[in-house]
Amino acid sequence: MDFESFVLCAATDDLADAASAVAREHADAIEYRMDAVDAAADAGAVSPSVTALAEYDGDLPVVATNRAAWEGGEAAPDVPPSEQDAVDETRARNRLESLAAAASVDAVAAVDVELASLAAGSPGVDTVLAEARANDVAVIASSHDFERTPSRAAMRETLATGLEHADVAKLAVTAESTRDALDVLAVTSELADEPVATMAMGAVGRHTRAVAPVYGSKIGYAPVDPERATAPGQYDLATLAGLVADLR
Repeated sequence: MDFESFVLCAATDDLADAASAVAREHADAIEYRMDAVDAAADAGAVSPSVTALAEYDGDLPVVATNRAAWEGGEAAPDVPPSEQDAVDETRARNRLESLAAAASVDAVAAVDVELASLAAGSPGVDTVLAEARANDVAVIASSHDFERTPSRAAMRETLATGLEHADVAKLAVTAESTRDALDVLAVTSELADEPVATMAMGAVGRHTRAVAPVYGSKIGYAPVDPERATAPGQYDLATLAGLVADLR
């Protein structure tokens, strides 16, 4: 998956959603939330998400995401790399090694890794990158700010750093005003020729999920079921697909 053009991902923790009529009609790929699957498993279970990926036989390619709690996901640890102790580092390695295992599955076209993990060289990151390269799997460097929208300069820097570490740089911020949303779109437009994915989370920024692709954002995310959103302000898949199509 090269992300040269816009890719709409159906975000889910159930690969069976790929067979739904909504996903087949509107999605270009499935974003599989491994962290939600593994967090719900029995304590002794060994990465049931990887097992599910190995058994997946759907037509849609998969973007595998194993999001850490400190970046808004459900996987341990709950503190970023700069604050992790030895126990946290072991948990981080386990999480990332599961993501590396996902990269070796034929159906997986991309893996999402937190930019902070990539920049810090977190335990297990090298394994993810090696498996991705070996299997021609794209790497998405993602960064989320659940509190605010940084300055345009800071957002440009985050995206540029993401592109240094990965094939695609993803940035999701929280808009508190329409000016924040405009800043996100402006930075997206500046980097329209680069493989970047941008969005403003929350009610104020919700429209950017539909509008950002017009300005060059290469990935969108939406749940098949609107009650199973994986981030604040998401449209459901059918609605977002319709909006993007109309606007583009």
